[in-house]
Amino acid sequence: MFWKPWQPGFSCWKILATILYLRKSSLQELLGQLFNTTAMTISRAAKDVRPLLEVTGVCLPASTARFRTPDDIARYLAPGETKIKPTC
Repeated sequence: MFWKPWQPGFSCWKILATILYLRKSSLQELLGQLFNTTAMTISRAAKDVRPLLEVTGVCLPASTARFRTPDDIARYLAPGETKIKPTC
């Protein structure tokens, strides 16, 4: 059974963390730092949300950007040239 938005315990951050994780843009450890939680909590969130995404037909292509540390994200968000390649 998967989480439903109206069920207690459902959080939008779980969907966002799962999407970022499934796009392979960040490791669970980094997502844990960004969401002020642990890698295990990110893993559980992905386990909860993945069936919801599958049932609704969401297919996430892998990102061409890879982030391993908070500094990687800061460099990516810094003003300047486009740093991500299109997936299409």
